[in-house]
Amino acid sequence: MRLDKFISKATELSRKEAKKVLHAEEITVNDEVVKDGSMHVDELNDEVMWAGEPLSVATGNRYILLYKPEGFECTLKAKEYPIVTELIAVPELDSLRIAGRLDVDTTGALLLSDDGKWLHRVTSPKHQHDKVYELTLAEPMDEDAQANAVAKVAQGILLEGDYEKTKPAILEFIDDTHARLVLTEGKYHQVKRMMGYFGNKVTELHRASIGNITLAGLEKGESRFLTADEIAQF
Repeated sequence: MRLDKFISKATELSRKEAKKVLHAEEITVNDEVVKDGSMHVDELNDEVMWAGEPLSVATGNRYILLYKPEGFECTLKAKEYPIVTELIAVPELDSLRIAGRLDVDTTGALLLSDDGKWLHRVTSPKHQHDKVYELTLAEPMDEDAQANAVAKVAQGILLEGDYEKTKPAILEFIDDTHARLVLTEGKYHQVKRMMGYFGNKVTELHRASIGNITLAGLEKGESRFLTADEIAQF
């Protein structure tokens, strides 16, 4: 976007008035004074300031991947813990919503957007998008117990308090206390409740991927915008 257009959209100034502000050397882009209104700026990544105050514009729908660390809540208002949006440095955070929340003690891939229809497609079981979880169990499971759990999860199980079985899922054991679970739905505390069904408890839980979106290249607490292909898959 042209810088003079950006200023006009971010303020109540006309394009003509924006050019006067530029000529008065009151505008900086990434800490450098800019007078040329035709300069192109990236609405999301360039820092544009007027007299020391940041400017921003609504840029349409945004799609963000966050590597959620433990100790953060997937809520929009802080309660007992800090909230995940505090980790994301983009304007207008209040418009972002979360697709598939993670518990405070759970880490991993978290998608946020201001596109409600897209968020619904990510989480809706009818669209069959895989969510891959890596989990650690409190108690070891022998081969017979593992085989029983794998078979039942593949068929679907009826969790306490539910009226319908879980959707067929894939459970793979790495060893007697570590497993990988692939779900296409997101019931309340589903992974923990599924392991509870087998008399066990999840001590560590990590969502490794959603669809073909992985956390490659991100450290805990870091985020990035999704690519066009990643958005389109949903």
